[in-house]
Amino acid sequence: MFGLSFAFVPLYQLFCQSTGYGGTTQKTFDISELFNKKVNKDRLIEVNFTSQSNMPWAFKPEQKSIIVKPGETVLAFYKAKNLLDKPVIGIALYHVLPDEAGLYFNKIQCFCFEEQMLNANEEIDLPVLFFIDPEILNDSRLKNLEKITLSYIFFESDSDIPEEYQHLSRAIAPKKKTEIQVI
Repeated sequence: MFGLSFAFVPLYQLFCQSTGYGGTTQKTFDISELFNKKVNKDRLIEVNFTSQSNMPWAFKPEQKSIIVKPGETVLAFYKAKNLLDKPVIGIALYHVLPDEAGLYFNKIQCFCFEEQMLNANEEIDLPVLFFIDPEILNDSRLKNLEKITLSYIFFESDSDIPEEYQHLSRAIAPKKKTEIQVI
């Protein structure tokens, strides 16, 4: 069962990318299209950022929310810190809510689906560069949309620490228990 949980991450990634489920974008775009996108200055959307870690990392967004104009390119950051005295490799999945908004939420740069190795007590900033496609304004399902939530969750990867980092994996000897004999 434990091994199955590690296989779940890449399987879930493939499922989301092929179906668009979970707010995963299905289309690709040319970076030059960003400069030709029309920015709607009248309608603003609040993007909220949330996080969860299912591993020994402190993981949180650097900002609670950002007000975004559809078509505008935005840079946000998450912060991750390894709380252990040895390197750990994690992998992140993301989700966009409401699900329908995921079709219009385009990430240009992201740390999801890529393994991130943090050394003992290392802390890093993880950037997310994105834009909301102005076509969102034409979707009748989202005509009253005011907020989108971008949520990330980190799982520990089952990948081995590369050889060149093995010396950083300090083995911590377990503490010996003191036995007390009751008479």
